[in-house]
Amino acid sequence: MPGVVVLALSRCHETAPVGGPSGQIAYLNAVAELATTLTAHELLSALQTIEARFGRERDVRWGPRTLDLDLLIFGEVVANEPELELPHPRMTERRFVLEPLAEIAPELIEPVSGLSIAELLSHLKLQNSRDTS
Repeated sequence: MPGVVVLALSRCHETAPVGGPSGQIAYLNAVAELATTLTAHELLSALQTIEARFGRERDVRWGPRTLDLDLLIFGEVVANEPELELPHPRMTERRFVLEPLAEIAPELIEPVSGLSIAELLSHLKLQNSRDTS
């Protein structure tokens, strides 16, 4: 993609679906760190174009999909617009996002909380262990 360079990739994590219709198969989740000359809106549009090329249809929220490319963090940008929310609004609640992100950028600061990705993952693991005890 012009204007985009991949700097790092996490390994793939196979996880059960979160939310959405029952009976969905497991998902593969990974995270990439990018350098780009695009704006956040331009990058999101490019990601959605790639999804469409792979047959992505947005029929059912959290439903089965061929590809789901999310923009998690864009530097220190905080946006709450209908078409763009940054950082991703549920990333801090999702282990399947934080684990691969922590592999490639554990010290990255999530701009709303001011916490590193490693700290957010640690908090989530602690919270989950309390919820299951």
